[in-house]
Amino acid sequence: MKVGIVSDSHGNTRAIDAMLAHPAAQGVRLWFHAGDVVPDAEYLAMMTDTEVVRVTGNCDWPDERVRDDEVRDVEGHRIFLTHGHIYGVRYTTRMLREQAEACGADIAIYGHTHVAELSPGELTVLNPGSVARPRDAATGSFAVMELVPGKRPAVRLVRFSAENTINGVYVNTIQ
Repeated sequence: MKVGIVSDSHGNTRAIDAMLAHPAAQGVRLWFHAGDVVPDAEYLAMMTDTEVVRVTGNCDWPDERVRDDEVRDVEGHRIFLTHGHIYGVRYTTRMLREQAEACGADIAIYGHTHVAELSPGELTVLNPGSVARPRDAATGSFAVMELVPGKRPAVRLVRFSAENTINGVYVNTIQ
């Protein structure tokens, strides 16, 4: 199953549209939005007619319908999703890893830092960076993950620019 992962969109629906126009986003059957800003996850769901698992971030207003953490079982994998600010991810992922392992997860997804990370292992830890406000590159990023029961997740980080779309069509790939 192809899964999309996005974070830190901060109200920039143009960046979400550009992400969705990228060829790597085609065929995604489930999206994870790691926070900042919850209405963007709702926009993503509306634009793709696909389920979006979402969490609140430090820039979100309190919303009793959306939690700080989510755990989902997908294709034989247990995925822990959080924004990360309550786990101090700007400094270390130790507390995030401990919480994910306590939940029995083999994949942990977070955001908050606006810096992409992929740490494979018994617990795959990943941050898709920021789709709208990257701090580690000049272009936004998101991730796609292929999940197959009994196999380690195959994750690809995708870099793109909102300027590379014309009328909703992606015209150049930045990797």
